[in-house]
Amino acid sequence: MFTNKEILRIALEQSAIDSNCQWDDFLKDENVVVKSVANPKARKYLKLPHVCDLTSYGSNIVATINEDYRDIVEKYINKYAIEHCFETPNLHVLNDAFRQYDLGVCFMAEYFLPDVDALKALPCKYEMKVLEQPDFADLYKPEWSNALCEDRKQLDVLGVGAYDNGRLIGLAACSADGEEMWQIGIDVLKEYRRQGIAAALTSNLAMEILKRDKVPFYCCAWSNIKSARNAIKSGFRPAWAEVTVKPLQMINEMNGIEE
Repeated sequence: MFTNKEILRIALEQSAIDSNCQWDDFLKDENVVVKSVANPKARKYLKLPHVCDLTSYGSNIVATINEDYRDIVEKYINKYAIEHCFETPNLHVLNDAFRQYDLGVCFMAEYFLPDVDALKALPCKYEMKVLEQPDFADLYKPEWSNALCEDRKQLDVLGVGAYDNGRLIGLAACSADGEEMWQIGIDVLKEYRRQGIAAALTSNLAMEILKRDKVPFYCCAWSNIKSARNAIKSGFRPAWAEVTVKPLQMINEMNGIEE
């Protein structure tokens, strides 16, 4: 079993790969700005290089950028308090500065790591089964779209399902997004929610991941209260936050806006 210190170090090292910096850059008192580059060891779902991505573990901000926008980013992160750089109204300043280049703030998320002092395999009143990749073949359906990703099936490596008389009613699964870190996603059928199933599945899957010498991590939007509560209940704690800039065309497509 990893210690919390080891888990944090692994996460910092992965973030350093993703951001093209040193792992201890995230622990400095001053902000750090570096050039973003592609890296085959980066988290698999990231599309690198970034135009601008801000990451904070709480001490500072590490900005990984396209050098064309260094002035915009440096002025922004050095003007406002760290935590305010990741929220409105200050975030409007960054968004407005990028809009003239047909870019805008797109992704905002909070990431969680397991606390080994709090993490334990929580019980469930329904039968639970550990699932391997072959078991997912017929599960790429809308109701399991948070747990599994059809576009990256090859990365869905492990899961835990909850069953009511043989019917799958909840699924936690993880994708091998990094060499050392696997990301957990969770879905529970609507009529079975508020029974502790999500936390049971999430915590049991986290334990299974740790048994395989990998570090589980969990991500959700700050406004997704039910997901954040599940992370906490399952033994995870907030670790870092990210904000990412993307092309306006991509943002409009995601919002269903026709240009």
